[in-house]
Amino acid sequence: MASENDQKSSTVKASPTKSFFVDMLTRDIELEDAILDLLDNCIDGIQRTIKNSPPSDNPYEKFWAKLTFSSESFTIEDNCGGIPRDVAQDYAFRMGRPNNNVDNDLYTIGTYGIGMKRSIFKMGRASEVISKTEKDSFKVTIYPDWLTDDMNWDLPFELIEPDLKENGTSIKITDLHPSIINAFSSPQSILHNSLVSKISHYYSYIIHKGFTVSINEVKVTPEPLKLLWDGANQIDGQNIAPYLYEMEKDGVEIKLAIGFYRPTASEEEVDDEMAGNRRTSETAGWTIVCNDRVVLYCDKTRLTGWGEEKVPSYHPQFIAISGVVYFRSPDARKLPITTTKRGIDASSDIYLYVKDFMREGLKTFTSYTNKWKGNHVEEKQRAEKAQLVAPSELFARIPDDKWTKVKNKTSKSERKYIPSLPVPEPQNGEVSKKNIRFSRPLKEIKIVADYLFEDSDREPSEVGNECFEKILREAMQ
Repeated sequence: MASENDQKSSTVKASPTKSFFVDMLTRDIELEDAILDLLDNCIDGIQRTIKNSPPSDNPYEKFWAKLTFSSESFTIEDNCGGIPRDVAQDYAFRMGRPNNNVDNDLYTIGTYGIGMKRSIFKMGRASEVISKTEKDSFKVTIYPDWLTDDMNWDLPFELIEPDLKENGTSIKITDLHPSIINAFSSPQSILHNSLVSKISHYYSYIIHKGFTVSINEVKVTPEPLKLLWDGANQIDGQNIAPYLYEMEKDGVEIKLAIGFYRPTASEEEVDDEMAGNRRTSETAGWTIVCNDRVVLYCDKTRLTGWGEEKVPSYHPQFIAISGVVYFRSPDARKLPITTTKRGIDASSDIYLYVKDFMREGLKTFTSYTNKWKGNHVEEKQRAEKAQLVAPSELFARIPDDKWTKVKNKTSKSERKYIPSLPVPEPQNGEVSKKNIRFSRPLKEIKIVADYLFEDSDREPSEVGNECFEKILREAMQ
């Protein structure tokens, strides 16, 4: 019989169960984001591989990742260098990232060390991970029984003969959950099309720099952001160019660019947007990039400064405005990202700091749009003379004497470039132009457009303007 002292010194179990851990890990992540988490691991492998390589314009060239899924399994394969043996044994398969792991200085966006495990458990109950590096190859297997054994948290680690043709990693997930089987039921399913779209957006920066991604043997093409720059065609010191800002703060490199990626919206485009006939708004708004990964795509809400601090709320008339902010740091904990890695931590100090400049940039171009609102044809002619340039290239194109140091700031690297944008010509303090607007049947507009331009799909505003110009030329003869 146990003594009173023995009863007082007994313990209770406080260790977590695997079912609880798995349920909590996978509850708040969507399937698509779980797949993108695995793709992020491929990028981490590249970062490991090129860590000591000289700077390059295409650092991801020759690296690839192939995603394949069906109702039986999901597989992702890459040639991104593989997982080093010490990384695999010490933390890659642990439920959390230790503070002293060897990857702490990589340009990654993972901060908690749960991405790969969460993605595997989101999709199925069994998996096989094979990885090959310059030094060795290994295999780690997760069986369904492991998920119900709360006493043993270790996974079988097996050194094997090289099974992959190139240094890289292969993850195959089987015993899929019923909901996942349904999502993977067709190679050309809604999921497939959505994944292609998301990867083309969220990995556009990396794909543009050489990385190749395919889904069920369909190659993903990037949709990189480019902004209008007319530096070679200044008129009275004015030209179409982006607002730029850059600095380094607390070990984080920051670059910001916002401008126009196309001419401003015509009245017809605004009307179509307001009527629910979407045209080109998908590319407008702010995109946030952390360590080369897009974490927020074309946002048009207060999260990125729209509708606050005297910045107007997003409206279809602003469909030509697009901006991007790059954050880069070897310490992912300093990046303003959420745990899902597909969102911004709006309370982050560094993000709140940069947001002031995001709003300043927005006001620069919303104000321009309002000034040219009644002169769309002339503004379009100006914009068409400008060239589209990747934001990352624009910083080198602006001469040093055109930059402005940010006042009352301590960082010597902090500076911004505010473009001198064109303004409509005034007369006696007022714009000397008036709108001429009338409606005609679309069929008739197309007939006139074909007659004037040999193109029946021209904008009605262009057709109306050319009609006026044609009559004006005849009247002035």
